[in-house]
Amino acid sequence: MIEREAPVSRAIVIHPASREGLDRADARLEEAAGLAEALDLELAEAFITPIRKIDAGRYFGRGKLDELKTRIAEGGADVAVIDTALSPIQQRNLENAWNVKVVDRTGLILEIFGQRARTKEGVLQVELARLAYERSRLVRTWTHLERQRGGRGFLAGPGETQIETDRRLLNEKMAKLRRQLDEVRRTRALHRAQRQDVPFPTVALVGYTNAGKSTLFNRLTGAGVFAQDMPFATLDPTVRALDLPRGTKLLLSDTVGFITDLPTELIAAFRATLEEVREADLLVHVIDASDPDLEGRIRDVEAVLDAIEAGPQHSQPMIEAWNKSDRLDLDAAEDLAFRADIANLKAGKPVKLPLSAVTGAGLDGLVEAIEQALAREDERLTVKLPPAESRALAWLHEHGEVFASDMDSDTGATTVQVRLASSEAGRFRSLFPLLAIPQGIGEPDEEDGY
Repeated sequence: MIEREAPVSRAIVIHPASREGLDRADARLEEAAGLAEALDLELAEAFITPIRKIDAGRYFGRGKLDELKTRIAEGGADVAVIDTALSPIQQRNLENAWNVKVVDRTGLILEIFGQRARTKEGVLQVELARLAYERSRLVRTWTHLERQRGGRGFLAGPGETQIETDRRLLNEKMAKLRRQLDEVRRTRALHRAQRQDVPFPTVALVGYTNAGKSTLFNRLTGAGVFAQDMPFATLDPTVRALDLPRGTKLLLSDTVGFITDLPTELIAAFRATLEEVREADLLVHVIDASDPDLEGRIRDVEAVLDAIEAGPQHSQPMIEAWNKSDRLDLDAAEDLAFRADIANLKAGKPVKLPLSAVTGAGLDGLVEAIEQALAREDERLTVKLPPAESRALAWLHEHGEVFASDMDSDTGATTVQVRLASSEAGRFRSLFPLLAIPQGIGEPDEEDGY
């Protein structure tokens, strides 16, 4: 038997732009076209269409509707991607008017998430979000769900319409997914609690999709996470340990990328995953410095962070890593460096850093900035160690920054002055509870060189 490849759908991408959104229309259209291509759709055409008033039933007015129908037919497209959120009735009426499959922005993103999710949690989250989206679009298209029920249990009761049957089947499936997802979330919460019991500071990479988070994550940790120049190349969060030059050990997490108008269904479904962001000790906002719409992207990321109660507005420290600086021309690179210097001087600490995850330029500065940011919560301890406590002395050298060590020639005891991250200080007290720590919480004095 000869297997034939499934025919590739030919898509036309339409970005409806209001007068207020014209400044970002080009970037939005390019992004929507990229999303469509990420689904392996053959792109027939992508264009911006101005819109003055939204029609409640069809989104587009009658004249615009006919104009777009002609353009879709001329392009030979069988899928129309509308780069906005459509109501169920608008989507259905457009499909009837154009006789093609209509996909709005939310459906497009959900479809990409469905293809890219790999872990059990990711698959469950995406499926729940997709069903929540589809539930509002029941137009007698879900009869195939009946086959998932055994025996005669799928038969509708007397007087039950098909849409009521489909809605009931979807509700049952969503309830089952929620139960499975709750179990996975409990496991994730348990893992998070275990990490807190051995408390390393946590740093989360956040940013717009395709800003280079996974490439930066791989460069710092050598994790080998899938990274490619496409939207949502990776969805499932990855956590790796990272040792900093001064001995601090932290947990670095790579998280799902954000996007303009991220569907509310996805924010709700991925809330457990996004908790990794909210509970991090430090955020690194990875920004594509070469993106022509970078200011808009920054606002979009900040909006999502605010929605999950994370970021500087919620007292969470953050560093901006301006990635892909190698793609800038000389003038743009110098301008970025100048603006970064001004921002850092004004803040009195590194908060804006140009770098390239591909070439490695600027990565040392980022690591130093992360260490400085985490060091603001450091504790200075003065510990007196008997000769038998060589293991404790070795532990301090491995996990902290020893800046003074003095041995008593009579007793053999060693008095150590050490700076530890607050989490590491807690671990030291837990591992060596019998050792006296006479004093020392606070920053080292200037005469110690810090």
